[in-house]
Amino acid sequence: MHDVAAAAGVSQATVSLVLNSAPGSRFSADTRQRVWDAVEELGYRTNAHAKVLREGVSGMIGFIGDTVATSPFAGAIIEGAQERAWEEGLLLLTINTGGDKKLEAASLDTMLSYKVAGVVYAAMYNRYLEVPKALAGVPSVVLNAQDKDGKLPSVAPDEVRGGYTATRRLIEAGHTQIGMINIETLESGLPAAVGRFEGYRQAVAEAGIEVDPSFIRFGEGGETHGYAYGMELLGASRRPTAIFCANDRTAWGVYQAAAELQISIPGDVSIIGFDNQSTLAPFLRPGLTTLELPFAAMGRQAVDFLLQGAQPDGQVKLMDCPLIERSSVSHPKEKP
Repeated sequence: MHDVAAAAGVSQATVSLVLNSAPGSRFSADTRQRVWDAVEELGYRTNAHAKVLREGVSGMIGFIGDTVATSPFAGAIIEGAQERAWEEGLLLLTINTGGDKKLEAASLDTMLSYKVAGVVYAAMYNRYLEVPKALAGVPSVVLNAQDKDGKLPSVAPDEVRGGYTATRRLIEAGHTQIGMINIETLESGLPAAVGRFEGYRQAVAEAGIEVDPSFIRFGEGGETHGYAYGMELLGASRRPTAIFCANDRTAWGVYQAAAELQISIPGDVSIIGFDNQSTLAPFLRPGLTTLELPFAAMGRQAVDFLLQGAQPDGQVKLMDCPLIERSSVSHPKEKP
């Protein structure tokens, strides 16, 4: 820093204030430019270890997840967090544990030894989880899940609103015979299964439509159950004119069932999904209308919580799931 000051013709204090964008400091554009030119010419880098000793925290945020980094459609959650951190001059230190609790504990110890400014504790899918006790001593936020003990702030998708939006889209298209294939039982307590069904129930009730229990199925979120239950619903003498599939993989199975039964989508039956899985939804034929899990926006929001101090107040920020229109929803076929 002394060398940069000499090259720029300013004091070392001025260099420090310019490089750290210190609030309240007033320098001319020419002075700032001379400092940055000297930094570039000399190849100056901040001594991160000295910065930690001086300020007590590093310029890093820890991000620890189970299988988020290896999930083909959840990587955006890291991108969102990383982008928001970088906007504040912070780096994201990311660890993927694969659900290994020993690795998780070791990773947290390492992160805390680096004096990270905060920790994002992320999950691949929305659920209530136990937060490691080690997080009690550092600003932390739970991402794509909720703290089971209700202490740490959490960021999660608004499952109820998403289920409502999906069902409402089918109702607005003119459907009154609307089926649903869920991704788990309600007894499982899985927020996605419970919330998306509640949104479905609210939308049909609001429209004055009586839910037909024969149109409801509870699968496990995979293509196999989508196909099996799609065959049951579409092969019945009285079948729904539209089906809300609580994830895109289930919808994929229903597509296969419809093709086997020679039922047209959306001519004979409209299909709507959930997730907007980038490796699947756009490539189905016709393209799948679906709800998008707002991974990037959730990642940004989690880092925002940390930047604001992330008080252990248990607040839950539910993020809206946007509707992605493609070609799988149409008006119900008129009866002859």
